[in-house]
Amino acid sequence: GCMLQWIPGSADEVIWNDRQDGQFVSIIMNVHTWKKRILPKPIYTISPDATWAVGLDFGRLQDLRPGYGYKGVPDPYQSMKAPEKTGIYRIDLKTGKDELIIPYAACAALPHQGEDVSTYWHWYNHLLISPDSKRFIFLNRWRKERIIDPGKGFITRMFTADKNGKNQYVLDPSGYTSHFVWRDHQHVCAWTRPANQPDGFYLLKDLTQDVTPVGKGVMVLNGHNTYLPKQHNAWILNDCYPQGADRFQVPYLYNVASNQRIDIGRFHSPDTYKGEWRCDLHPRSSPDGKMVIIDSTHEGLGRQLYLIDISKLVG
Repeated sequence: GCMLQWIPGSADEVIWNDRQDGQFVSIIMNVHTWKKRILPKPIYTISPDATWAVGLDFGRLQDLRPGYGYKGVPDPYQSMKAPEKTGIYRIDLKTGKDELIIPYAACAALPHQGEDVSTYWHWYNHLLISPDSKRFIFLNRWRKERIIDPGKGFITRMFTADKNGKNQYVLDPSGYTSHFVWRDHQHVCAWTRPANQPDGFYLLKDLTQDVTPVGKGVMVLNGHNTYLPKQHNAWILNDCYPQGADRFQVPYLYNVASNQRIDIGRFHSPDTYKGEWRCDLHPRSSPDGKMVIIDSTHEGLGRQLYLIDISKLVG
């Protein structure tokens, strides 16, 4: 979507991505005065201190992973497997100035577990800035063919880097990184498959190869995991993809200390919502951690937003 969100710490300004005059841009607007500022690049994630953001080539992302990027602006580097002149850029939210900091060619030149991956089709996805606004995560993904082959998928490695793109570190070299979230400025909770370990959620310590299982035997399915705010990382909010013939999606809470799971709903996903058009629950919480909001299609009304009160569960 347009990634509409409040500017961190502001009660007046929101930001979203748009397309104007044949280009992707982002717009900051004061919700009281309607005054707007247009930034020359779209954003992917904003720093908690509200000073900078990072983004990527949304046209290329849509081309190589349909459903995750934006249509409408042709990718000038469509024929290149790992272009040098596009990739991840940083945006100054005050001035709007942007700077390319990690080209695709830079990551493509780095071997993966001893293998040369420079001849594959590369893209970036899922950028997220750390809570202290000093580093960010990005996923580097690649596959042999430009066109998606449903039977082959892609390889993924998770990087962290400083805000200027320097001091890059392959935090998860397994090739299987999926959903993740910063727990704090040093730790990342991610679904992956570390060496000699089963698929699952693990806590990874930045700039090290320290790996600790999270929710072993309880959080056994890949989902969109976040930590509840104001709860000192005591609770993880999570979900799953449609399960079984009935295609039910289940949002739930996981208590880290007790290793217990509490389901907070069960929602049917109609057969029409599959592939690029699927509707993930994407559970996220209110700033006080007392309410959860999900996207769902279970009532047959199209994509709707639903609020779930969890205040009695988390205190």
